[in-house]
Amino acid sequence: MATPAAAAAAAALSFPRALSPRLPPRRRRAEPASCAHSERGVSFDPGSAFYRSDSAAGRDLAVLAATLHRRGRRPDPSVPFLCLDAMCGCGVRALRYLEQAGADFVWANDASDALRPVIVNNLSRFERAPNRRWVVSHLDATRLLAERYLRREYFDVIDVDSFGGDAEYIRAAFLALRIRGLLYMTSTDWRSARGYGSRSSLSSYGAYVRPLPYPNEVGLRMLIGGAAREAAILGFHIAPLFSYYAYHGPIYRVMVQLCNGKQDGISNYGFICHCKSCGQSQTFGFDELGQITCGCADTTDANSITVVGPLWTGPLHDATFLTEMLSLATEWGWANTIENGVTLEKLLGTMIEESDSRLPPGYIRLDEIASRAKVNSPPLGTLINSLRKEGYAACRSHIGANAIKTNCPIGSCIEVAREIRNLR
Repeated sequence: MATPAAAAAAAALSFPRALSPRLPPRRRRAEPASCAHSERGVSFDPGSAFYRSDSAAGRDLAVLAATLHRRGRRPDPSVPFLCLDAMCGCGVRALRYLEQAGADFVWANDASDALRPVIVNNLSRFERAPNRRWVVSHLDATRLLAERYLRREYFDVIDVDSFGGDAEYIRAAFLALRIRGLLYMTSTDWRSARGYGSRSSLSSYGAYVRPLPYPNEVGLRMLIGGAAREAAILGFHIAPLFSYYAYHGPIYRVMVQLCNGKQDGISNYGFICHCKSCGQSQTFGFDELGQITCGCADTTDANSITVVGPLWTGPLHDATFLTEMLSLATEWGWANTIENGVTLEKLLGTMIEESDSRLPPGYIRLDEIASRAKVNSPPLGTLINSLRKEGYAACRSHIGANAIKTNCPIGSCIEVAREIRNLR
């Protein structure tokens, strides 16, 4: 049963007659799912909705983050905890926010009204009337978010699992989000991330992207940068809590926290420069435009320099928040189990290492280091340990399986690789 606080929260939310769910007779339960799936012990029926079991890790991360936020990271933990799943599909995310994250109320929306029976069936284990722990609607996500803002109905977590690179929902989502609330954003626009859709990335995220050796990290930074820009327009700023790249799709997912007031706006928002001649990447701010060069010997070929941006150049994750997520995953018995090929302990551990503020954007693939050093690829762990002994920050990348993130210049990486192969 819903708590009195949850009932009050549901009553405060407006339900236009056109959106009000058709209530079944009281105490009536939906028939058992004919084709049940399960994620972390939560059963549901995907029905005819597009559903990927490979995306379960992204939903795990969302549930862990939402739970931590509910437990004590909100300005007022006593108020009801409200979630909005703007593109819910079969409703599995909405269901997990209710059952695992402890949400007092979830608004589940999908543009396709043909999915209504599936969504309602999956959520029907929770009270809908009279306490209304959930509601289902079928609107364009941006329209729904804008209406919630106009009615002054604000949510603690907004999850938008969108397809493609259309980012028009971001501003509306921030308007419907409580201060300090969490926005879980999605992009599957791999063409823009790889520099093949520069006009699309410019219109959606305000970033002109060209091909770089680490396109999947660029995709995450492009998404965060677009969110930072939209937040600044509204007088806010954001703090990325974690950024997750998944190969299937591919999918770029970022959890950001909305913070009140503007920061300086450009300290972590700028440009990435990559030199094809030497392989070195650097970051530049707006005040350095027109001065972007590389210090390598080959300065005659202007085509060797690639500049992308503006996008997010700061850390991809918050190490403290990720550590708490890992602790919660361990508490729940999720950390060491393999779900669809992903072990949360390994994933979160790598992301915690990636959170080192000394690490610049980008990663370096071992085959590039080996090719430039003219040696066989050194073992990944050996190279990381050797770089750390030299005083550099270095770690694996959760984005590139055979790549490292380091603040070591590419020239020094080459020398270390040669030393490992006893060729220096």
